[in-house]
Amino acid sequence: MGGLAVILGAFAAHGLRAVLSDRMLTAFETGAQYQMYHALAIGLAALAVRDRAARLANAAAALFLIGIALFSGSLYLMAFTGLTFLGMVTPLGGLSMMAGWAVLALAALKLEKA
Repeated sequence: MGGLAVILGAFAAHGLRAVLSDRMLTAFETGAQYQMYHALAIGLAALAVRDRAARLANAAAALFLIGIALFSGSLYLMAFTGLTFLGMVTPLGGLSMMAGWAVLALAALKLEKA
């Protein structure tokens, strides 16, 4: 996920600047930024996959992946297609990402108690 975020970010900076409007380019870049943040969050979740926290850490990682698909994916598609109604999907991805952070925090609490 992190490597893909780097590739997409570089593609936006070097290949899409002349093709997309400033608004759509910003949307695409936002998708790449949030994808990178949550790729790192998946790495944090992987560190928490131990003992009693494993189930929660796996759930957090799944929520982050769903969030990336919905949030970043909708922004990428919107930028390429111009279909702004896809922006209605973006908040669902954001909610999934927020839920992932909450579940990861619960996993961290379980690790601390262990």
